[in-house]
Amino acid sequence: QVFPSQDPLDRADFNAVEYINTLFPTEQSLANIDEVVNKIRLKIRRLDDNIRTVVRGQTNVGQDGRQALEEAQKAIQQLFGKIKDIKDKAEKSEQMVKEITRDIKQLDHAKRHLTTSITTLNHLHMLAGGVDSLEAMTRRRQYGEVANLLQGVVNVLEHFNKYMGIPQIRQLSERVKAAQNELGQQILADFEEAFPSQGTKRPGGPSNVLRDACLVANVLDPRIKQEIIKKFIKQHLSEYLVLFQENQDVAWLDKIDRRYAWIKRQLVDYEEKYGRMFPPEWCMTERIAVEFCHVTRTELAKIMRTRAKEIEVKLLLFAIQRTTNFEGLLAKRFSGCTLADGTVKKPEVPPPSTNPFLEDETGTETDEIVIEKSDTDKPKKPKVPDNPFHGIVSKCFEPHLYVYIESQDKNLGELIERFVADFKAQGPPKPNVDEGGAVLPSCADLFVYYKKCMVQCSQLSTGEPMIALTTIFQKYLREYAWKILSGNLPKTTSSSGGLTITSLLKEKEGSEVAKFTLEELCLICSILSTAEYCLATTQQLEEKLKEKVDASLVERINLTGEMDTFSIVISNSIQLLVQDLDAACDPALTAMSKMQWQNVEHVGDQSPYVTSVILHIKQNVPIIRDNLASTRKYFTQFCIKFANSFIPKFINHLFKCKPISMVGAEQLLLDTHSLKMVLLDLPSIGSQVVRKAPASYTKIVVKGMTRAEMILKVVMAPHEPPVVFVDNYIKLLADCSTDTFQKILDMKGLKRSEQSSMLDLFRQRLPAPPSGTESASSLSLSAPTPEQESSRIRKLEKLIKKR
Repeated sequence: QVFPSQDPLDRADFNAVEYINTLFPTEQSLANIDEVVNKIRLKIRRLDDNIRTVVRGQTNVGQDGRQALEEAQKAIQQLFGKIKDIKDKAEKSEQMVKEITRDIKQLDHAKRHLTTSITTLNHLHMLAGGVDSLEAMTRRRQYGEVANLLQGVVNVLEHFNKYMGIPQIRQLSERVKAAQNELGQQILADFEEAFPSQGTKRPGGPSNVLRDACLVANVLDPRIKQEIIKKFIKQHLSEYLVLFQENQDVAWLDKIDRRYAWIKRQLVDYEEKYGRMFPPEWCMTERIAVEFCHVTRTELAKIMRTRAKEIEVKLLLFAIQRTTNFEGLLAKRFSGCTLADGTVKKPEVPPPSTNPFLEDETGTETDEIVIEKSDTDKPKKPKVPDNPFHGIVSKCFEPHLYVYIESQDKNLGELIERFVADFKAQGPPKPNVDEGGAVLPSCADLFVYYKKCMVQCSQLSTGEPMIALTTIFQKYLREYAWKILSGNLPKTTSSSGGLTITSLLKEKEGSEVAKFTLEELCLICSILSTAEYCLATTQQLEEKLKEKVDASLVERINLTGEMDTFSIVISNSIQLLVQDLDAACDPALTAMSKMQWQNVEHVGDQSPYVTSVILHIKQNVPIIRDNLASTRKYFTQFCIKFANSFIPKFINHLFKCKPISMVGAEQLLLDTHSLKMVLLDLPSIGSQVVRKAPASYTKIVVKGMTRAEMILKVVMAPHEPPVVFVDNYIKLLADCSTDTFQKILDMKGLKRSEQSSMLDLFRQRLPAPPSGTESASSLSLSAPTPEQESSRIRKLEKLIKKR
């Protein structure tokens, strides 16, 4: 491990026999055995020499090691001595430095104490002189000088907080506090004399003494400032309480404008007379306005409780509108900084809204903006910050908003009845495919009215009244869906939910089913477009309501049920369109099943029933597509539902075509291919702009019509030998149902005895189902392989060339 070597002699698993066999692999190699032996002996001698040299070299190693150790110990002792010497010298140096700096430290301490003493004495001198001056100025009411002096005395006194144990200092502090108390009482007395609480007579104007007194109050206890403000505002609003007492005619809601006109005059009067008396940071103008709002809210609430029966909707809305306008005026004039201590707090600015319903609502509640579906593509505007004064007065109207809610309930009921009457009077909308299926105008009118109500109510309250209004919205959204939309859908002989006995009998008899007229088709498309518009706009309305209402009530706003109602209208409309086109094709399919296919002698052009089906498709589908141009996804749904309805019905009629000759099966295969091509082209049939059909629709058509082609190919195949026929059936149709196989045998016209043996063979040849029951496996149809598909295409091309 220490000296890696490739020599075989150095290996741990050395084998002498193998080594010798390596040196002498053959008998002929034994001829040079002497040479090999000599080499090994030479190597042995060299190893012996090396070992002797090494052993002899180690005889003096022990002695040399002991000598080196002794030398190292001596060096360590010398180093230790030097370190100790250095440490002793350092201690001596430190002692010398301490002696040198001892005097300097004493001088530093003396200087610091002397400076502090001089500063303290100066402060004490200033404090003593300031207190004497403060007491003298207070007696002479020299508030201008007192304001500056008092602030300085208070600042100087803060330096003596740690010396309060000294009697003289404590005495000065008590004199300062006494002076402050005396100033406070004296200033309050001066304001009481200038603005007496009793009586409405006011002095001629403010004095400089009071203005300086306000500056002093800023330095005194905050309670003095609050008391001054409270007394002044109370005296300033005393006239308001007398003029607008509850028993005065001017106090009722119809004259609410006079309240706000009065305060506007008072604020102007205050600015002219007293604007300079109070410091700007007191915000006295705003405080007067805020106190006026609180008093007004209390008085209005009291008088409305007393005269609740006299409140009408117009009167209530008039009062609310004037009040919110006044609150908006306050927001423009004041910042709302004094509301922190009140009951109304300044709201936080909400994050930018992602609501596609977003509009500019900074105007009045009468703004009407029609909600367009394209709003989702417009950039979102951030919501305007709320008015900090919102609700400061108008909050008193909230207990009486039930009058407004009941009025809106009545108005919306009348609006729905008017929509019903207008629809009956004007009749269904006239066909106008150029507009792509117009939305009923009543829909936009309804949501515009909703918008107006929501804005009005949000200005009044964002609490329970918004929930009550939402309930009203839900009620009339459902009524609009059933009375205006579902109620005006054209009636059919069969129910919208599915086929009835009558429709089944008509299908069996092959009688002509009444088709919708062009006007009725356009009406169905218009109702579908309107329902889609209502669905999208209702979702936006829900989001907007959640933005308006209080955060704690957001969970109670849910319009999912109403959106589901409009989805049902859309589904019923599509079902009507599908049933109409499906019923129009029934006579042609019935005619197909009644033809004598065993008597067809040659393959010609497509059969008349195919031409009839294509004619109906070309008549209906372009009208429906043009009228649903604005709702393309629902036109795609119509196409998918029609394919899912028509193709199984076509296959069922194929099974009724029995017996079928070989030539008849070829003709049916040609007809099936023609129908398949028409169905694949169904979404863009008759259109100048050819669009590729949706993949989901194409998949359904290809799968269904390929099954029909496979059925006909099985019918065309010879039934002899039976094993080949059964295997071919299982391979092409992948259908394990004996009923389907029975129908194929009926189409071929086989006798019952032959059918019985075929069925037995079919049951024997059925592959074992990997999972599930036989019925489940019979429902799953595997897609044809590419080889089968290409084979069918070649055969169809040959049939088409024969025409």
